[in-house]
Amino acid sequence: MEIQRVGVVGAGTMGNGIAHVCARSGYRVVLCDVEQRFLDRALGTIGKNLDRELAKNKITAEDKAATLGRIEPVLERSKLAACDFVVEAATEKFEIKSEIFRDLDRTCRPEIVLASNTSSISITKLAALTKRPDKVIGMHFFNPVPVMKLVEVIRGLATANETFQTVRDLAVKLDKTPVEVNDAPGFVSNRVLMPLLNEAMYAVMEGVATPEAVDEVFKLGMAHPMGPLTLADFIGLDVCLDIMRVLQDGLGDPKYRPCPLLIKMVDAGWLGKKSGRGFYKY
Repeated sequence: MEIQRVGVVGAGTMGNGIAHVCARSGYRVVLCDVEQRFLDRALGTIGKNLDRELAKNKITAEDKAATLGRIEPVLERSKLAACDFVVEAATEKFEIKSEIFRDLDRTCRPEIVLASNTSSISITKLAALTKRPDKVIGMHFFNPVPVMKLVEVIRGLATANETFQTVRDLAVKLDKTPVEVNDAPGFVSNRVLMPLLNEAMYAVMEGVATPEAVDEVFKLGMAHPMGPLTLADFIGLDVCLDIMRVLQDGLGDPKYRPCPLLIKMVDAGWLGKKSGRGFYKY
């Protein structure tokens, strides 16, 4: 079935980025969230990001207008029924995603593929909540979505080859590079990345070095574009904690224990860039 209309559930950082690249690639997009202010903020962000592309001569003013014109912001999930493909990009909590997937399964036509942008949660578990487990898959984009080329395409235990092919083809049409990954906590990206960030936090907590020094070591010694603690602040410390807990619960290995300093900072509301304070002040 040809995909013409893509549904995106969640208008946050990842959701508005996914809506941006889908609309820019010619798809009509139904962008759904629970409050109008989230949708308004998303459209504002998409507009600013398109302006950056315009300034770099990557698109024309007509392209920008056409892209924004393809995005329909909605508050009712029932409007996703008209979509040919739906990707969920809600908060990284299983309870929230499970409610969304049950609702999407009721709302969307039975032949429609339901994808999750989850960065760590089991696709197999989400699929088991639906009556179409063969049509549930992970489609993990990376932030910032309009810039980053990688999409992890995650097969659940029941994911059909046809479903995988549909998502791989869509990723290519979005000018992304799909990489096939099997379902396991954290997949590849966060199974490797999050323990690195977590260990950097331990280095700070134990007084080995300041956040600035830890980040400088990685920028100058490992050629990372930003240090692990700056990256954690940009991801959101609450998101980092959620992913570490998924790894700890799913793999049962104490090496995935979240750093106590990370837990304390999240408890204090120091969530990183989005809250104005994390390992750095913004």
